[in-house]
Amino acid sequence: MQQYRMINVGFGNRIPAGRVIAMVGNESSPVRRMITEARDKGVLIDATHGRKTRAVLVMDSGHIVLSAIQPETISNRVNASFEDDAEE
Repeated sequence: MQQYRMINVGFGNRIPAGRVIAMVGNESSPVRRMITEARDKGVLIDATHGRKTRAVLVMDSGHIVLSAIQPETISNRVNASFEDDAEE
């Protein structure tokens, strides 16, 4: 079984860093459509705790994760996770 580093996406919510396919902002219409479709399919994970969505993460499982943290911050955390793996 493969082990994944977990990254914080806000408010104590963590996701496996190695399973993130894409990370985008939520300003565009296609991303908003993607969120609506994910909600309808039951694969949307809202980790914002009622705050404004700042980052949308697409997972390799087809799930969509909403985060209230800036995409740059999450990206830095993912990159740090991969750097830690490279050092080991």
